[in-house]
Amino acid sequence: MALLKLVPAYKDYIWGGHRLVDDYHKEYDGAVLAESWELSCHPDGLSRIAGGPWKGRTLKEYIEAEGWEILGTNCAGMTEFPLLIKLIDAKDDLSIQVHPDDRYAREHEGQNGKTEMWYVLDCGEDAFLYCGFREEISREELRKRIGEGTLLEVLNAAPVQKGDVLFIEAGTIHAICRDIVVAEIQQNSNVTYRVYDYGRRGADGRQRELHIEKALDVVKRRPAGRKVNCRPHLASCGYFTVDRISSDGRMAEKMAGTVDESSFACFLITEGSGQICCEGEAQDFVKGDSFFLPAGSHAYEIKGACEVLVTTVGDRYKGCRENREQQKDGAL
Repeated sequence: MALLKLVPAYKDYIWGGHRLVDDYHKEYDGAVLAESWELSCHPDGLSRIAGGPWKGRTLKEYIEAEGWEILGTNCAGMTEFPLLIKLIDAKDDLSIQVHPDDRYAREHEGQNGKTEMWYVLDCGEDAFLYCGFREEISREELRKRIGEGTLLEVLNAAPVQKGDVLFIEAGTIHAICRDIVVAEIQQNSNVTYRVYDYGRRGADGRQRELHIEKALDVVKRRPAGRKVNCRPHLASCGYFTVDRISSDGRMAEKMAGTVDESSFACFLITEGSGQICCEGEAQDFVKGDSFFLPAGSHAYEIKGACEVLVTTVGDRYKGCRENREQQKDGAL
């Protein structure tokens, strides 16, 4: 098995800042760094392998060479890599947007839908996010408010602080607002329907494209649901499970766990520094680093004063696969 340190793909969207370089040790020489795609096999931004025999090659190439089995039994019914994990630095407000579910995205875009979660890594004193509507709204009123530029008046503005978790189900209107850094765990999709963008212009001087009709097709025109209790996990749904582990380096010298046969694991270092060890391999890390461990890597240890997000694949498709197999066997 391999303990793979990842090199992210970088995105310089106009609303980004420079904190991923300054605070999260990203090796990037541009003026603006909005996103680092830490774990990605998406063609719009492939993460690469930092060292060893696969240095410089993409994670996608590694998986294709080693076999789909290294992703785990929860991925056996899938045809594409299931997850995309990012760090996002919002120096300015992101557009108001919505993502489609799997059915709509596959029919209209040829990609998966996008359910995601945000873990707030840092933010300003008065930071907030948009998530859902304050009250239920009709399609006609929503269209009118988008056209008039009064959409923000009916959105739910949720104050946030460091350590908060928000679950953004496909169809939920939302936006990350200025002065916030988040870790985003999502389905492997880059489909976004932008409905309002503050009249901003892109690098070409033109106002950025809106996708109003598609957004109206998929948006849930009601308040977002109440926060779901995912304990003992930080977040959990059919697509992914995210756990947060941390140590101050004094009370406990190391943290230990297991990567079983059900799913690979991605380790994203959100605070501190230390060392990760698995099956005789050891690699040092600092804040902002990411690692990939194949399914069945078994026991791992993390040493140091640090906080780590550990993401694995959910079992959303497992039941469907088992049902198909039972039908073939005449069990159903």
